[in-house]
Formats: sequence, structure tokens, C-alpha cells
Amino acid sequence: MIEAVGLTKRFGAKTAVDQLSFQVRPGHVTGFLGPNGSGKSTTMRMIVGLDRPTAGHVTINGLPFRELPNAQRHVGALLDAKALHGGRRARTHLLAVAQLSGIPEKRVDEVLGVVGIQDVARQRTKGFSLGMGQRLGIATALLGDPQVLLFDEPVNGLDPEGILWVRNLMKQLAAEGRTVLVSSHLMSEMALTADHLIVIGRGRLLADMGTQEFITHNSAGFARVRAAGSGPEDRDALGTALTKAGGRVLKEPDGALRVTGLELPAISDLAHEAGVRLWELSPHRASLEEAYMRMTQSSLEYTSTEDPRAELWEPEPLSVPEWEDGPAAPEVPRTGFYAPPPPGEGGQPFLMPSSPGELAGAAKNNPEDSR
Repeated sequence: MIEAVGLTKRFGAKTAVDQLSFQVRPGHVTGFLGPNGSGKSTTMRMIVGLDRPTAGHVTINGLPFRELPNAQRHVGALLDAKALHGGRRARTHLLAVAQLSGIPEKRVDEVLGVVGIQDVARQRTKGFSLGMGQRLGIATALLGDPQVLLFDEPVNGLDPEGILWVRNLMKQLAAEGRTVLVSSHLMSEMALTADHLIVIGRGRLLADMGTQEFITHNSAGFARVRAAGSGPEDRDALGTALTKAGGRVLKEPDGALRVTGLELPAISDLAHEAGVRLWELSPHRASLEEAYMRMTQSSLEYTSTEDPRAELWEPEPLSVPEWEDGPAAPEVPRTGFYAPPPPGEGGQPFLMPSSPGELAGAAKNNPEDSR
């Protein structure tokens, strides 16, 4: 088990990690998430003794990394896949690490087979692709058959087959009772791999909970409803009925309604009573990416300015009418998700210029966009 208590690291006036406390328990794949600059890499370096904490401490199975006897047998880590001597062959690199840790030579060939690079074991690592370097780094982490494993962006540079292999490997290691901590920016992959999450922002702990619990706590639940009729009459009639029943209704750019405050069966009954046939009635299932973005939006250190040409590509915001005898629906946020129109309506899913000439015309009409 990994345990951090009040972990703090300062570099001059900058505080990279600030009073961070958490536990990484065995038997789980724990995802370590946070924006760039949030302190993830610094935290992992402190776990394996590469950086000394300014305050607080972190232990592995009750001991600091530097006090572990033959640490390679207890902890395996992949923090930088390219931190290799380019002139060494892959097998030579693993053999050197094995000899320093008293690991039998046969284990070198075993892990080469586990990560699938046995055929290039005698090639020099300077010719390795990023994905091959990742596999060699994972092999190095597995070399001592450790009970605690740390991986920083382990799927970086891997093809889809390699990503699936890493995902299954992480789960297998956790199922064997090992402690597995994985840092990644790929939310879709973390949703499939991690069953527990530690999320930090600006060096501070934001969340420490199960993956599904995290999604539930940081997502807005709603129902998407779309009337079968092509005109606005059915949609407005449905919106009025739902609002009168106590629901909050938002008209989305693709013509659907976003409804909160009413369960799906009640929405179906109200549509039936209003004489409106439904083309769609579905619960919104939030993704890990959506929940993560909602939680960390105030912790971003690096943000882009808005592209001044954005109006060429984004749909115009729709004005939301007052539903009859009901409160006004909230405005559509420009930063929200935009779904394509249903088949048969003839519209493009995004307001993209249909031809280079149309794009040139738009730039001519708005000189600011052509700069």
C-alpha cells in the first residue's frame, strides 16, 4: 500500500504539491488524474524517492522508498519511457537492472516475452519507437515481480492493440493483489481501467473515490427528449407540458429538449397526454471525461484563448423561448456538447463551410477572421 500524509513539495516560490494525503490500496487499479502542472509527476517522483518532500511523508508498505531493502523487488515504476541509454540493447538494459537487484537472468527473458519485444531484444534502444520504449519501460517495472507498481502515461505511443494489452495487464496485476497506481490523461481509457480515482489540481487533493462514484458526484443528470414531428409545434407543446409539471426544460441546438426534475416514465406519460409522439427519450449517461472536466475546470494552469475565427465553425446560440405559463429555460452554454441532427433533416452536424468558396466569402465579409 502507498500512503501519503501531508505531502508537500516546493520549488522556490512555486508549490507543486500542497498538503496532499491519500492511500493507494492493493487489489485495485487506482487512476491518478489531474491537469498539466497539477503535481502528478512530482508526487510519483516523491513516492519512489527521486524528489524529497518539503514537508509531510510518503511510505510504501509502511516504509519510505529509500529504506526498502532491495527496493526493485518491492516497487516497479515507469515514469519516463525514454530515460534509457540509447547505446544499450534492450536485453542488456534489463540485464543490468536485474544484476543490480539480484534478480535471476531468466527473469529478463520472461518479461521480454510478457511485453512482447523479445524479437527486438538485441536492438539498441536509440532506434526504438515511443511505443517500443513504453513496452521496455513496463518490462523494467515488472522485472522484480514487485507488489507495488507505478505507471506514468503507460499507453503513450502505443497502438490500439498495445493499449488493450496494457489495460488488461493493469487489471491482471491488481487482481493478483498488487497495488497499482496509473497516471493518465486519457479519460476514456481510465474509465475502462481504473476502479478507483485520485484527482488533484494545483497540487491539492480534489477527489479520492471509486470511478463510478466520481462520475455520479460530478455529473448533471438529465433526460434527452425529441418530438417525432419535424415542426416546432410539437416540441413547444411538449416543453410547455413538461414545464407545467415541474420540469426544467432547455432547448438544445439540435432540436432536442434537455429535461431535469422529471423521471423518464413521467416524461413519457406527459408526452402522451399532450398528444406528442416521441422520437427520442433517453437518460444522459455522463462520461468520466465530462465529470473530470466539470471538477477540474477551476484548477487548470494552462488554458487557451478563444479562437477569433470560432464563429465560422460553431453553431449560433439559440434563443430559448418562455414556455407558456412556465419559467424561462436556461440558456444554451456555448461550451456544451452539440449532437448532430437526426437522419433525414438534411442539416450538417456542425456549421462548417460547404466549400472553399464559401469559406473565402465568410472571411471577406468579416476581415477580422482572415487575420
